[in-house]
Amino acid sequence: MTKAQLVSKVAERTGLTRKQVLQVVDTLFGVITETLSKKRNTEPVNITGFGRFAVRQRPARVVRNPRTGETMRKPASRVPVFRPAKQLKQAVSGS
Repeated sequence: MTKAQLVSKVAERTGLTRKQVLQVVDTLFGVITETLSKKRNTEPVNITGFGRFAVRQRPARVVRNPRTGETMRKPASRVPVFRPAKQLKQAVSGS
């Protein structure tokens, strides 16, 4: 499902215009992105019944270029992660 399809479905179900729904969806994604991108932030974004967005610290490590075989050092990085809630897992698995 694309963002446009999501906006259309939400607009259908709520009776709001596509423009209003698009503004809400963009704002929601913006707030999640802003919260996770704060450098000193360790606060996850929890959406009850859906899941948890968080940031994990990946340690520095040595990697190998498969084309040349050259090894290089990859610096530590922060990566976003998503952990689905129990209700979402159950809905997807059909249990």
